[in-house]
Amino acid sequence: MVSRMAEVLLFHHAQGLTPGVLAFAGELREAGHTVHTPDLYDGHTFESLDEGMAYAKQVGFDTLLHNGVAAADGLAETVVYAGFSLGGMPAQLLAQTRPGRGALLFHTSITPEEFGGAWPAGLPVQIHAMEADPFFAEEGGDIDAARAIVAAADSGELFLYPGDQHLFTDSSLPAYDKTASEQVLRRTLEFLATR
Repeated sequence: MVSRMAEVLLFHHAQGLTPGVLAFAGELREAGHTVHTPDLYDGHTFESLDEGMAYAKQVGFDTLLHNGVAAADGLAETVVYAGFSLGGMPAQLLAQTRPGRGALLFHTSITPEEFGGAWPAGLPVQIHAMEADPFFAEEGGDIDAARAIVAAADSGELFLYPGDQHLFTDSSLPAYDKTASEQVLRRTLEFLATR
């Protein structure tokens, strides 16, 4: 397998561009990848998911999506789109509507029809979540969308980790799970090495 250096557009979750999101991006940079981490919250971060979601609603999801899409302006068509939870919205929208090399969705996935159509079959994707995360695993929720995306992709993988935490990859939050996060990082780096 030939290792390549990827360019990644990585969107933060509902609690903002936290130290944990930046640390994850830093791990990818240490491996040699170029990582862009746009701040859709203009410097605001929040202690709880509820506070972050309240801010997102105040700003407006359409505005956040618009700003996320704008963050891709000027980037190469070889970029990998990635997002944590709420950040998965602009990442998935871009993946479905703009050329790219792949998509990484952490703690989230949305029915492809929400963004105007089917998942592009030729676009590789990885989706990572905890198997009992109530935001992801409830019937009719993100897990069904994740399975549909993976089934539609020529190269798609859904990874479910033991536990019930949502933002378990963010080392600055109480939900952090070191063991699961290390697995996510390893699989993410393997994915990027082939992009």
